Amino acid sequence: MDFHAYVDQIIAFVRVNAAWAPLVMFALAFAESLAFISLLVPAWGALVAIGTLIGPSGISFWPVWIAAALGAAFGDWLSYWIGLKLEYSVQHIWPLSRHPELIPRGEAFMKKWGVLGIFIGRFFGPLRASVPLIAGIFEMPFWRFQIANFASAFVWAAMLLTIGDVISVAVKYLWG
Repeated sequence: MDFHAYVDQIIAFVRVNAAWAPLVMFALAFAESLAFISLLVPAWGALVAIGTLIGPSGISFWPVWIAAALGAAFGDWLSYWIGLKLEYSVQHIWPLSRHPELIPRGEAFMKKWGVLGIFIGRFFGPLRASVPLIAGIFEMPFWRFQIANFASAFVWAAMLLTIGDVISVAVKYLWG
């Protein structure tokens, strides 16, 4: 299934089953933020697309936003834990074994930015899930990691939903 068909099916489901929107957002954000899985599941497009439904479909922003933020934060938390437990052996696990550049890139990023890197990394594709993994490998203090993790998750989720909502408003304005 190609990316567009995947997003279309998710949007169609949420449009018909609006009550499930928070759970769908949680699952998508979790997958998008989880090491290994995020390389296989390009969920950010679906997250933005669901944001386009907030106004027209009457889906409430708050539960969807909170669910997306918590999904993202828990995905990063699990990635951090995996890094903490598996340390450098994680680089031999598929799909990281096929993308060996992600660990050194994440390490360089973390050395340069420290805890701020957790916040910044959320907004950059492959770094999104590899930075928490690296933070775990290098045993970043738990609470420093979690504060940056949860703060960035709430900002990231709001940004994606807002982009979707702005697209929806623009389409309605331009094409009535």
